[in-house]
Amino acid sequence: MSFATFFSRLDLVFMVGFATLATLPSALGQSTRVVLTNASDILALPADKAYGINLLIRGVVTAAQPDAEWGGRFFMQDTTAGVFVENIGTNQPKPGDSIEVVGISHPGGFAPIITQPRWRKLGTAPLPEAKPVPIEQLMAGIEDSQRVEISGIVRAFRPKGAVTVFEIASGGYRLDVNVPSPEGVDSQKLIGAKVRVRGTASTFYNGKLRHLITVGLHVPQAADFIIEKLETGDPFAERVIPLDSLAQYRSEHELDTRVHVKGTVTYQRPGEDLFLQDATGGMQVKSRLLESVMPGDVVEAVGFPDFEQFLPVLQDAAFRKTKNPRQTPTTKAVTIPELEGGFRHADLVTIQGKVLDSTERRVSPSVGRQSGQRTVLTLQNSNFLFSVEGPTTGGDDATISVPIGSLVEASGVCLMKIAEDGKLQSLQVLLPHPANLRILQAPTWWTPQRLLIGLAGLFTVLVVALSWIVMVSRRNAVLQVLIQEKEQAQVGLQHANDHLEERVKERSEQLKLQITARQEAELQFKAVLNERTRLAQELHDTLEQTLTGIALQMDTASKFAGADAGRANHHIELARNLVTQSQTEVRSSVWDLRSRSQEQIDLAGLLLKISKQLTEDTSIEVHVAAVGRVRPLSELIEDNLLRVAQEGLTNVIKHSKATQATITLDYGPQNIILTIGDNGVGFVTNKQAGPREGHFGLLGISERVARLRGKVSISSEPGKGTTVEVMIPIAPPADLGLLESQLGAQL
Repeated sequence: MSFATFFSRLDLVFMVGFATLATLPSALGQSTRVVLTNASDILALPADKAYGINLLIRGVVTAAQPDAEWGGRFFMQDTTAGVFVENIGTNQPKPGDSIEVVGISHPGGFAPIITQPRWRKLGTAPLPEAKPVPIEQLMAGIEDSQRVEISGIVRAFRPKGAVTVFEIASGGYRLDVNVPSPEGVDSQKLIGAKVRVRGTASTFYNGKLRHLITVGLHVPQAADFIIEKLETGDPFAERVIPLDSLAQYRSEHELDTRVHVKGTVTYQRPGEDLFLQDATGGMQVKSRLLESVMPGDVVEAVGFPDFEQFLPVLQDAAFRKTKNPRQTPTTKAVTIPELEGGFRHADLVTIQGKVLDSTERRVSPSVGRQSGQRTVLTLQNSNFLFSVEGPTTGGDDATISVPIGSLVEASGVCLMKIAEDGKLQSLQVLLPHPANLRILQAPTWWTPQRLLIGLAGLFTVLVVALSWIVMVSRRNAVLQVLIQEKEQAQVGLQHANDHLEERVKERSEQLKLQITARQEAELQFKAVLNERTRLAQELHDTLEQTLTGIALQMDTASKFAGADAGRANHHIELARNLVTQSQTEVRSSVWDLRSRSQEQIDLAGLLLKISKQLTEDTSIEVHVAAVGRVRPLSELIEDNLLRVAQEGLTNVIKHSKATQATITLDYGPQNIILTIGDNGVGFVTNKQAGPREGHFGLLGISERVARLRGKVSISSEPGKGTTVEVMIPIAPPADLGLLESQLGAQL
């Protein structure tokens, strides 16, 4: 955990001060019962549930420093794990103290911690055994607050108050190890030494995102910083390695050992790096030394070979001047294709390009003797863009001032980045002095400024021309408006005339429809009158005659009742037969003379009543149901639904051999659906009997539904029964009246 980062973030500042164990829970709204008693349970808390849980932990302090940066905070570890204690104040325990801590949990900035603690010392105890861990596991933040042990190579160091921060490289990672400043030990001699350290891991993180940045190690005592192997001899006394062979195979090369190089200085950025050149090539040497050298000085350096952007570099280097006389570095003219694959990296080159842009950026003025202002030019060569960076002012107060569009030649250190496949990604040329930039060709007369002036003049001419065109256009527009008004008036008159003709035509059609409707109504009335007359005649010719015959038979039977009982019974039997015949004829008449008032009151009930009459003395059980908003329908629709239901039920009785039948009326908002289903033997729908075989039932249903603009669907399979579904639209009143008139005329 990074203390400098952790304590500087506002979102990780907690309440300052202590409270007693009895009053702390009530202030936080918690119960007085201690919930967690070991560090591993604290670390296991999810971030969203780690607020305000009471804690009682006993363990040993593993890291603590009595300075302003720590401010009383410390790490402790029990038998299960280590945890960070947010102890804000001057009262701070020491490493090795056995303590008891009472506090509450908090999610922390990266891992859960203890905050608002009250602690008391129980005694002293040995530090917990450090757990050896892989460097990858440590750098992943898994061992935060734990006491661990790692090995590595010392690459650099820097004093920091009461401790010395050693930068240790291990397995491709670098981490800071804070060690109490050793007495009588020259830290410089520890560069390149292999060491084994035991300490408590802490993390640097982004508190808002809870993201890990890097990991550090706090060593509580000098005995935990174990030197396993010092660098043998003086590295400056070793054999000088040619610069181009650092990344090549060398049989004598040893891992994590410094190498000795020598060359002529071509460029330096004090405190950051310097560039050397020998007969084989160039090399970037990264060093934090602020000692200044000049281009041409011959220096020797020792450092650790490494790679950046797939190119060799000497890391963590120390350098010193030699007694060799100053030499003039040689430069090589190159083109962009010649730089592919990293060739001439960190070497002194001369390259040409066209200036596309010029900007200035500010750097720290405390670095070296150069000015804090830098000029960066963007150049183009062979469709490749690269940058040239140099000081705005040099030793002779020369300045870099290049017009945009100039063709220039720059001589400086070539700093490249290449991809894994060797292709050049970016190129930066570092100019040692403004004089290293030479203008080969000035930009053309058509500079951007002159082009803008020309465009401004052309714009002025265009404005004058447009003004004249606008004036003429306005006059033409007035004339066009007058012409359009006359044309619109003419169009309006024509439209009114056409509209009047359409209205006359529509009214004529309406009158024709009304006359036709009246004629059709008269035809319907005549047809109904004729039908009722026919039924009256039928009643007269059948029912009245049958009743007369019954009366005669009863009279005859009464004459023989006393004298001849056999003949009397015979005449009574004849009368009974006439009664049965009369019932059949009356039922037939009832079907034709059905009262409209009954049908409109309960169509479903009427269907049930008729169904019971038709299935009397049969084994068929009929169920009638109505769904939806039950409401009266037009006489025409209800009459036809009754006839369709009667015909369908008759077919069930005659042909289906069914034991159950259902009749359903579905009152929809736009349609009414009549469904007749049975559980009979069924049939193949495309092979059922028809008019040719003397069966007109389904044909009659289809004709009735077609006249009402409806649809009929019949579904049946052998052994699975039959379903007849009739859908009839509920037409608006006007359309319904016209349809009734048409059907009446057909009758």
